[in-house]
Amino acid sequence: MVDFTRHFFRLRLPFLCIEPVRTAPSRRGKRNMLKKEIVYESALDHDFLDEIYALPGGHEIKKCIQCGTCSGSCPTSYVMDHAPRRIFSLIRAGFRDEVLSSNTIWFCSSCYTCAVRCPKEIKITDVMYALKRLAIKEGKTKGKKSVVLSKNFVKMVDKYGRNHETELMTRYILEADLFNAFKFVPQGWALFSNGRLPLLPHKMKNIDQLRKILKKVDELGEI
Repeated sequence: MVDFTRHFFRLRLPFLCIEPVRTAPSRRGKRNMLKKEIVYESALDHDFLDEIYALPGGHEIKKCIQCGTCSGSCPTSYVMDHAPRRIFSLIRAGFRDEVLSSNTIWFCSSCYTCAVRCPKEIKITDVMYALKRLAIKEGKTKGKKSVVLSKNFVKMVDKYGRNHETELMTRYILEADLFNAFKFVPQGWALFSNGRLPLLPHKMKNIDQLRKILKKVDELGEI
């Protein structure tokens, strides 16, 4: 059976395609106007879709009908370069760099609202995780502060079996936002005063068992 999804949502001309690109969000969080950018056919990666299909959860893209429910449900779409629906469309069209360099996959909050509301029951959040892994593998994460936060969160879970907010934010500030460290002081003090920012971590019991599970899952390529 022919898979028409790779060409379905792309405006194609003989040697180029016209790709609408959204400019960065304004200070008020509102999206700015779209601009047109010409991308030549030779610059597209026509194997990208097959590569995504092969990733854990990537085959779910085949079900997408581009209804936009995911984008309309996403609580963080207003700060994304491309909303989830558009990310799927770009994958189908072969815009590899556009997808993997986008901040969309890093602003996904893993709330699963999109997955719950999707009429085709696509596990969209799992696809976002698959794209994150691929972006890290290909070095497409330079300059993205959210990547620093994500990596250190994984370190916290591996180290303690759970998150330790104080150490997590300390690592984040030192690695990604040192020059703006003082702006975190009021919020940090408020959390500490209310007992929400413990100084010492609480390690879970039998953490070795958790590490064995995570190691096995990592070997299977599921995280």
